[in-house]
Amino acid sequence: MNKQEALFKYILRLADNSLILSQRLSEWTSKGPFLEEDLALTNIALDILGQANSLLEYAARVEGKGRSSDDLAFFRNEREFYNTLLVEQPNGDYAQTILRQCMIDNFDLLFYTELAKSKDETLAAIAAKSIKEITYHLRHTSSWLDRFGNGTEESLARTQKALNELWRFTDELFEMNEVDEILLKEKIAVDLSTLKPIWKKQIDTVFEKANLKLPATTFMQTGSRNAKHTEHLGYILAEMQYLPRMHPTAKW
Repeated sequence: MNKQEALFKYILRLADNSLILSQRLSEWTSKGPFLEEDLALTNIALDILGQANSLLEYAARVEGKGRSSDDLAFFRNEREFYNTLLVEQPNGDYAQTILRQCMIDNFDLLFYTELAKSKDETLAAIAAKSIKEITYHLRHTSSWLDRFGNGTEESLARTQKALNELWRFTDELFEMNEVDEILLKEKIAVDLSTLKPIWKKQIDTVFEKANLKLPATTFMQTGSRNAKHTEHLGYILAEMQYLPRMHPTAKW
């Protein structure tokens, strides 16, 4: 694998995380618990979709094979996506959606802060812009998690159930492979091993404040670095890609 191929896969990994997560969050549009929160989560989904679009446009340029950002979004199959398993998990109830988002926001703020130092100027610029948005996202989801954890018995129980279900997908956030090795030498990628203890310390503080306890035993799930996914991704893509595949020459 050469540097160009590694960079293409690295950008796709980031883009796919944002694309699939934004698709998941958009499923709440018009279904939020009240109007202001409906709008807030929809705007978060749009921020993340904007990240995905910028990254996919850059990935298309790096690949250099004439594909557009739309081609990469709508005409790749499940085994060509590199998003983490966490972002493709079902929304569940609102507690599960917020918990998933809060864990991702804590990771993303650390990750994009480091990526903003990348030797790749385009990635650094995308990261710098994203930091401002992620800071708001984290403040929003942390507030909701605290509200759920210190609310009623039911809200705490639902949030704890969500943590028990989703925690097994978190180790994968920090996995690295040949792509990372190549780009770390070029000072382009982020060393995920340095982020893990910081993230764990931060998330432990968030969970303690919300009266949440980590599962005692968990078998960590993996696969996305090799484009292997849970059964949920195929259904997401079927819905997301249906119209462009039915009308592939349409211009919007």
